Amino acid sequence: MITTIFSKSRPFNYILVTALLIVCFFLYQLKDISSIDSGIEIANKGVLLLLLVASLFISNFITKKNGLSKDNTFPFLFFFSFLILFPTTLGTSSLIISNFFVLLALRRLISLQSLVTPKEKIFDASLWIFIASLFHFWSILFIILVFVSIILHVARDYRNWILPYIAFFTVAIIFLLFAFVFDKTLVDNLLEKAYFSFDFNYFTNKFQNIALSIYVAITALFLFTQIVTLPSKPLIHHNSYKKIIMAFFIGFAVYVVSPDKNNSILLYT
Repeated sequence: MITTIFSKSRPFNYILVTALLIVCFFLYQLKDISSIDSGIEIANKGVLLLLLVASLFISNFITKKNGLSKDNTFPFLFFFSFLILFPTTLGTSSLIISNFFVLLALRRLISLQSLVTPKEKIFDASLWIFIASLFHFWSILFIILVFVSIILHVARDYRNWILPYIAFFTVAIIFLLFAFVFDKTLVDNLLEKAYFSFDFNYFTNKFQNIALSIYVAITALFLFTQIVTLPSKPLIHHNSYKKIIMAFFIGFAVYVVSPDKNNSILLYT
């Protein structure tokens, strides 16, 4: 029945999944409703919900716009399913914000295939990734995908290799100025997160273990399918699929090296 419903791209499907996401978000917030005791906190939750909905549509846009999926709403459904599988994601503001900017970067890098305004796309993607790293430091690893995209499409122009560094200094200067004027502790907070850890001792919750097992099984199946069927895909889409697969491995690397591990970090994959 689910296959029948989501096998076609219909407005009803988008409305249904979006409504379910909103309901699940509010239900999760009810777990700790005592912390929502001010108008500012309510506004913050509202912004997070908007970013989640926007991320839902961006992920769907990436796959549909670049011909990476057929005319269906399964990408929409899978993104929502991940949030339900790891519901703590709904309460982790830093990951929601960081992932939103990573998706914006991925959208620009996938569209690099057209070779239309490549320099703007490289700069934008780099900028979004460095902004994302301000909220979750190790998302900075996605800058690797920028250089991979340059290699795949526009390696001959040396100016394209300089753009990520310009984006880095742009974000760094603006962040430092903002911290100096408003809150000097922001720099210390960022540096405190700039370390890696391979500690996986958080596997103490049965639900988390079951959810992770389901995720690993489904992801392994899809990843294997994508790699095996890649040669049969239209040649024009090969680089896009390669970038998507690379993005998955980078997202998993972010999960592996991040301190304070939890299943929510798998949102990057």
